[in-house]
Amino acid sequence: MPSSKIVPLQQLSARRSARIAEISGPADHVHRLAEFGLRDGVKIEMFRPGNPCIIRMGGGKICLRADDSLRVMVEPT
Repeated sequence: MPSSKIVPLQQLSARRSARIAEISGPADHVHRLAEFGLRDGVKIEMFRPGNPCIIRMGGGKICLRADDSLRVMVEPT
């Protein structure tokens, strides 16, 4: 079975689920997202696409603003 395509978080449409494949960028930004629980392997759902976007994760919501220095890649499920 072929693996799913990995895409930037911004390409995920509303109500679409995915797993975090990779988060890269400045160490303090990546660490801050990890403190919120956003790390590799975590399942998320796009609540509201755009900039900023809102994602659901573990019963809560997180608002993320696109940033050229931070890259969140996801594998749609």
